[in-house]
Amino acid sequence: PTIFLHPNMLSCFPHFPSLCSLLGLFLYAFVLCLHVVSSSPTKIGQGYKLVSIEESPNGGLIALLQVKQKTNTYGPDIPHLQLFVKHETEDRLRVHITDAEKQRWEVPYNLLPREQPPALKKAIGKSTTVVYGESEISGNDELIFSYISDPFSFAVKRKSNGQTLFNSSSDESDPFSSLVFKDQYLEISTKLPKDASLYGLGENSQPSGIKIQPNDPYTLYTTDVSAININTDLYGSHPVYMDLRNVGGEGSAHAVLLLNSNGMDVVYRGNSLTYKIIGGVLDFYFFAGSTPLAVVDQYTQLVGRPAPMPYWALGMSLLSIFFSLFDHEGSDPLDVIWTDDDHMDAKKDFTLSPVNFPRPKLLAFLNKVHSRGMKYIVLTDPGIGVNSTYGVYKRGMASDVFIKLDGEPFLGQVWPGPVYFPDFLNPKTVSWWVDEIRRFHQLFPIDGLWIDMNEVSNFCSGKCQIPKNRPCPNPKSYGWICCLDCKNITETRWEDPPYKINASGSQVPIGFKTIATSAVHYNGVLEYDAHSLYGFSHTIATHKALLGIDGKRPFILTRSTFVGSGKYAAHWTGDNKGTWEDLRYSISTILNFGIFGVPMVGSDICGFYPQPTEELCNRWIELGAFYPFSRDHANFASPRQELYQWNSVAESARNALGMRYKILPYLYTLNYEAHISGAPIARPIFFSFPNLTEAYGLSTQFLLGSSLMITPVLKSGTSKVKALFPQGLGTACSI
Repeated sequence: PTIFLHPNMLSCFPHFPSLCSLLGLFLYAFVLCLHVVSSSPTKIGQGYKLVSIEESPNGGLIALLQVKQKTNTYGPDIPHLQLFVKHETEDRLRVHITDAEKQRWEVPYNLLPREQPPALKKAIGKSTTVVYGESEISGNDELIFSYISDPFSFAVKRKSNGQTLFNSSSDESDPFSSLVFKDQYLEISTKLPKDASLYGLGENSQPSGIKIQPNDPYTLYTTDVSAININTDLYGSHPVYMDLRNVGGEGSAHAVLLLNSNGMDVVYRGNSLTYKIIGGVLDFYFFAGSTPLAVVDQYTQLVGRPAPMPYWALGMSLLSIFFSLFDHEGSDPLDVIWTDDDHMDAKKDFTLSPVNFPRPKLLAFLNKVHSRGMKYIVLTDPGIGVNSTYGVYKRGMASDVFIKLDGEPFLGQVWPGPVYFPDFLNPKTVSWWVDEIRRFHQLFPIDGLWIDMNEVSNFCSGKCQIPKNRPCPNPKSYGWICCLDCKNITETRWEDPPYKINASGSQVPIGFKTIATSAVHYNGVLEYDAHSLYGFSHTIATHKALLGIDGKRPFILTRSTFVGSGKYAAHWTGDNKGTWEDLRYSISTILNFGIFGVPMVGSDICGFYPQPTEELCNRWIELGAFYPFSRDHANFASPRQELYQWNSVAESARNALGMRYKILPYLYTLNYEAHISGAPIARPIFFSFPNLTEAYGLSTQFLLGSSLMITPVLKSGTSKVKALFPQGLGTACSI
């Protein structure tokens, strides 16, 4: 890639299926066109009206909304809603809407600490006069809240320039409804200017780049779906977007967070955005900005500042099941060695294989690793093998830590075979998990943990039993083939909600290949509501465990993330592919996670599978050397692709990684800045040049901090790049 040094740097149709004849193809296309042209969106009801409003004792406003017209589409309406509005800081506004008569599921306040709204009030006393028109509330804050009483809608504006940032009103010509609030279906929309540039709403692989594109599907529901699947709900759920607008040559940014863990579809049409959510509440936070850096600062002030990473975590990492320290006697930079589940005894967490990883030899190996100043990290999955001779399982059963279905631990299958899944919403589970990590660290003093499969991934679906007449897992079959005896669960509305989100890009049941959504967590919480929080709660428990061992900064790498995960862990972008397209996609995903408050992020260098070409691996290490988190990692079934397998790649790695190691003090400074202000380590060009509209969709270049710009080669057969040089950039050099 090319690196630029700033002077101030101090250290209409999809593919048709085969048809019988050309006439058939024509008729099929004609019917499809007719359907598209003639279909119009169906609106649900007439929204709500505001019937009373008063000041809240803790500041802000509290109001009562009443449904205007009951409908049964996606279930009955909730008749009365409570609205709470508060300026929590000068540049953060909260709008919270929930059932006025019954407590509803929300992201737990102990999991993501924040101010709680007032208690529910079925009736509002001492009501102020309801203004049937538009009324504004601002004070000394930058964001102005205004509302229209009938039908109820609200808007958020900037005080400094009067620009409307969010407007939930629905006109007759709009393709979306007014506010809809049912038990298992919530809908709310905002109008947007056509020239607004939106970013965020992940996790997904975006082939069009970092900007959110009209009519692309955006589904948020944590799922073990390979990252090679584009525009599909992946491992994390981040219902936040940044909106960058340019008026009169001046760019300004703000962000909108809908804090909700339930599955949702977000529909962006270019001039509007609609949320369709299958539960929970509407808990909006608006961040005024107005620079991109200010937006991320304000966002992470709420959800948690990114974790300070240990210095060694910025070094190069290598994972290979074939790896031996003696494979690496050359001069290639390497700081961290990783092991997948190969170190385990029969794939069981917190164990060592007596054959492949005997403890005496492993401890001797670890001493040699540590003597060279290197670190060692191993993997753990949340699924605990069901085995009466397995101490981790026995202690978990004794402490009653597993998620339940019909009063019994929910049975799934992952790599060990039959497993139970710990319930990290249960305080007893957290204590048990902390103790298991402490025990394992005494057995084998690793330097960090890699937590995987925590969306949660399950190789089976439905309610399962261990088969009595055949082995499970089957030693003659692939480990990911379900070997349990399972039946579908269809008798509950939690498994089959009235509205079907676009799960896995094809509307699969939301309990498919994960925990059954009618399963129950601590205090009766349904998996239906808490599903996308599993990886987040798993991460928090793991962080607590590592912090308690020696008090040092923990290093955790997690696959599944949620709002606030950056406070505890780093992230990698999952199972990518060794292709030029995936090389390009990695930039957009990494930049999005910086916006999500997870700055320590990277993609598998050279691809997870299949084996890349030598040329591609050359280009990938030239880019990957400048990922915030830099690791070479491949699938166990792929041919070996460590960087030293090709002489040309080894030379490229020494060159690119040599530059990375020279700027480690700078990267460590960026890590500190991220921790105190949320500033992304890798960031889009527009973060430093918000007035430059040419940078708004730029996804082939990025900045490290404000002083380095990376422009990699992303195409085969070329050594040239087309780059944007913002005015006043500085000096260029290339590798």
